[in-house]
Amino acid sequence: MTDTHALHAEAIRVAVETSQEHLRALLPALTDDAVREPSELPGWTRAHVLSHIEGVARALARQARHALRGELIEPYDGGRPARAAAIETGAVRGAAALGDAVRAALDEASAAWAAVGPADWTRPVKHRESDLRAALLCWWRELEIHTADARIGHGPRDWPRELCHHLLDHLAPRAPEDLRLVLTATDDTLTRRYGAADAPAVTVSGALTVSGPLTDLAAWLAGRTPQQPLDCHRSGRTVPPPELLDWP
Repeated sequence: MTDTHALHAEAIRVAVETSQEHLRALLPALTDDAVREPSELPGWTRAHVLSHIEGVARALARQARHALRGELIEPYDGGRPARAAAIETGAVRGAAALGDAVRAALDEASAAWAAVGPADWTRPVKHRESDLRAALLCWWRELEIHTADARIGHGPRDWPRELCHHLLDHLAPRAPEDLRLVLTATDDTLTRRYGAADAPAVTVSGALTVSGPLTDLAAWLAGRTPQQPLDCHRSGRTVPPPELLDWP
């Protein structure tokens, strides 16, 4: 199993560049009709999702630029209301303009993260009151998950295995607090346990086990639809997957 807590920042940066190139390769095929079609996110078109990716790329890139100057700055001027307004405004653009904007934002992100040196990753940022390494991991999550949400040819089954391991760590707070949850990948060595060993549900009916391909487990924990149904069992019986808690 990959220890995502020990995943070197340089390896994350290389993975992010690869993810950005995957998105770049998908943009030229977009048409004006296609960007108006629904995404995986309720109420959002593909254009909304791509506009959001553009905004996140720029917001986290500026976290990096300011951190290197020893400055703390909010990710978005005007906070979440301004972010939401920018997404709506950006979503009315046609495919060509939207593609150009996303490519420009990816260029900005690449330049900002390339400037971070080996000794800089622990510099603080305002985003989540964390550091540059955590902000880069956030950009990786946002980039891969929302590229899948856009439904433009890159889905959860294409997520890198290292990202999936990271998601299963980062999203641990989504596991229900009142049971022992065990995730087992059928195509990987991963077994991930959540919840206290003495959780009340354990003494009553045992742990709930969820198994399936690694990418499907990560998709489910991220609130996305697995490509195939997951196997869920408790005390020898097939049961529905549990309701997950909010995103951390």
